[in-house]
Amino acid sequence: MQSLRQTVCVIVHDEKAGKVACVHYANDSWSTVPAWTVPGGKVEEGERLDEAAARELHEESGLVVAPEDLRLVHTIQVKAGWDGKGPFLLSVFAATSWQGELTNTEPDKHLAVLWMDAAALPTPMFPTSHAALTAYLAGDGRGFSTYGWGASEDLRALVGA
Repeated sequence: MQSLRQTVCVIVHDEKAGKVACVHYANDSWSTVPAWTVPGGKVEEGERLDEAAARELHEESGLVVAPEDLRLVHTIQVKAGWDGKGPFLLSVFAATSWQGELTNTEPDKHLAVLWMDAAALPTPMFPTSHAALTAYLAGDGRGFSTYGWGASEDLRALVGA
C-alpha cells in the first residue's frame, strides 16, 4: 500500500487590498516552465500540520504567522504529484493577519514572491494551488476536493498555460 504524503500551503489574504501572496517557482524547481503557487511544502516527520504551514510560509515568503492563527480552509486529495512520488494530501490554511514583509527568501527556487490581485490570479499556476485559491475565494463550504481522478485532468497540466 502506498503511503499518502502530507503537504500544506497557506493562502495569505490581504482582504483590504484584495491581494494574495503568491510564489513564482523557477522552471527547474517543480515544473518544466515557471509556474505560480502559494507558499507551502512538505510536512516533516513528527510535525503538526499548522506548524508545518507556518514554517513553510516563513521559509518561502518571510511572513510570520503563529500556527494557532491559521485557519484550515480546504483539503485536496491528489492522485499523483508532479514529482512522480505518488499521492498526497494538501491541507490548505488561510491567514488574514501576519507579521513581516513579503520577500523572496529562496531566490534559488523562486523567480518572485509577490502580492497578486485575488480577482485575477496569475498564470500559469499549479492546478492544486488554483483549486485551493478558487475554493477559498469563493467561500466553498465543502472544504474538500480531489485532483487527478477525473478523466480530463492532466496531472502535469498548469492552469492558464
